[in-house]
Amino acid sequence: MIRAMIVDDVPLFRRGIRHALERMGDCTIVGESTDPAEIMEVARTHHPDVVLIDGGLGSVDAIEIAWGLRQQASTIGIFIFAPSPDEERLFQFVKVGASAYEMRTITPEALVDKVRRVSNGEYLITSEVLWRFPRVDGSINTRFHLSVKANEIEIPTSPSPLSRRELEILGYIAEGNSNKVIARVLCISDQTVKNHITSTLKKLEVDDRTSAVVYALRQRWIRLWPQRKAS
Repeated sequence: MIRAMIVDDVPLFRRGIRHALERMGDCTIVGESTDPAEIMEVARTHHPDVVLIDGGLGSVDAIEIAWGLRQQASTIGIFIFAPSPDEERLFQFVKVGASAYEMRTITPEALVDKVRRVSNGEYLITSEVLWRFPRVDGSINTRFHLSVKANEIEIPTSPSPLSRRELEILGYIAEGNSNKVIARVLCISDQTVKNHITSTLKKLEVDDRTSAVVYALRQRWIRLWPQRKAS
């Protein structure tokens, strides 16, 4: 039996999720709440397999809730309902351990399938998902950016095959910078930047830059830091 918890402050949408999941036949709802303390208590006492969270919660920070759940139990599947098609928001939820990231327009059939897969430990944030969440306006995020700091990197889940320079460039790519801007900041040629990017994609066996950023985040080779103004 799959144990699920719902974290959503819209009663009608919450009821729809419950109805869809209960029709699975092998799923039971162990809790519904938007109170952080209550959410953690339900997670501690009922051990849900999947927690479905509205990524656009108004009363509390959905990212903090997801992070708290991940810290409490590494095996919980965190399913995020995207508030908008925003790549930066997606990166933030990837950072705190989300397993699935879907728009709220998802069909009941697709929801049931993905919840079942997440409950089995499957990670559903793939290149296909990433293409559906482009950067909204092409600009650099003003709240967070991705970067690498000396002596301040979280313990990685595995050794990185990327060089220090490749990780640095990956961070600049995630900020939305062009090859030309990266080359100017690092005082290297445009072609050198291209060479590093080609090498990164080959080493990680991914097809595009966004996939490389998400992969690096999951492995904790790069992380989110408060935005600093360029000098």
